[in-house]
Amino acid sequence: MRAAALLALLLATGCSPGPVAGTSPGATSETYPVPAQAVRPGERALRLPTTADGDTAFTLLGLTTGLAAVQGSHAELEAQGQYVRVRMSVVNNGRSSVAFDARRHVLLDDRGAEHRVDAEAMTIRRQPDQVDLGSNVRLEYDVYYDLPEEARPAALRVFGGPTLTDLRDRSSTDIPLGK
Repeated sequence: MRAAALLALLLATGCSPGPVAGTSPGATSETYPVPAQAVRPGERALRLPTTADGDTAFTLLGLTTGLAAVQGSHAELEAQGQYVRVRMSVVNNGRSSVAFDARRHVLLDDRGAEHRVDAEAMTIRRQPDQVDLGSNVRLEYDVYYDLPEEARPAALRVFGGPTLTDLRDRSSTDIPLGK
């Protein structure tokens, strides 16, 4: 009887739900000394927990609203309403690379409308498109959306890339952007 209780206790304490979003299996509590970056003019830092979609972990870092235009090295484009920029970090926690579409995310506004990535703004700002995101590779970039002037961003719908259980990457995860 006592041996069975001890075995049950050992099994229960040895089980875990798996790696925490943003960490690799077998990770320790030691961290890399990644330098902090100052937020850009008009941007606010987002202090949201890392969220996983499949094997991919997303950390939303910054949010900028009310941008009238985007400028690049060879072009400038005015918003039809306002540009909204989301700064994010993406990590592939899987054991193999994933075909990651950095422009597939959808911004949900406070009225429930869905907004696709603004491809022209992304191109002007030279942000990634399709990326072969290797195992344990981290990518940090901006995503641009053109929202009506009166709309406010409410959540970001993210797609982590194909997995063995979702080969076409049909599932997604919504990350609330807070107040």
